[in-house]
Amino acid sequence: MRRRDDTGFALVELSWLAIILLVPLVWIVISVFEVQQGAFATSAAARAAGRAYALAPDDRTGEERARAAVAQVLADQGTPGQEARVEITCESPASSCHVGTAVITVRVDSGVELPLFPTILGDGAASFSVDASHTVPIGQYVESAPVDDEDRAP
Repeated sequence: MRRRDDTGFALVELSWLAIILLVPLVWIVISVFEVQQGAFATSAAARAAGRAYALAPDDRTGEERARAAVAQVLADQGTPGQEARVEITCESPASSCHVGTAVITVRVDSGVELPLFPTILGDGAASFSVDASHTVPIGQYVESAPVDDEDRAP
């Protein structure tokens, strides 16, 4: 009976071991970077939306500008397909959020899809939920448009 020579098999075994271990590791690293990019984009979007809302002349215009700012910032940060839900709340002594001592809070909820997610593991792409909020206080001595008595709520 002849003995087999094992010369050269170590290279094949090492190559397969490297593929089996490195491919998932590379996928995990890429996924972490994608989630981090989405988290930074969401945080920047909340900050920009809060500032856009606070600098607007009225509440309706502020909401439009805040939503536009979120879309623009997400596109600028390299996540143009990332959808976001924008929620704006206001604590104000009057009916308008654009008066002195008002506090505007903008919350942006979004999701980041994991790259190269195998469809065999589920129906859709896996995603991480990320959210951020930004609070903008309006100063007590801010110049604002005069409020008519007709515009005030009873």
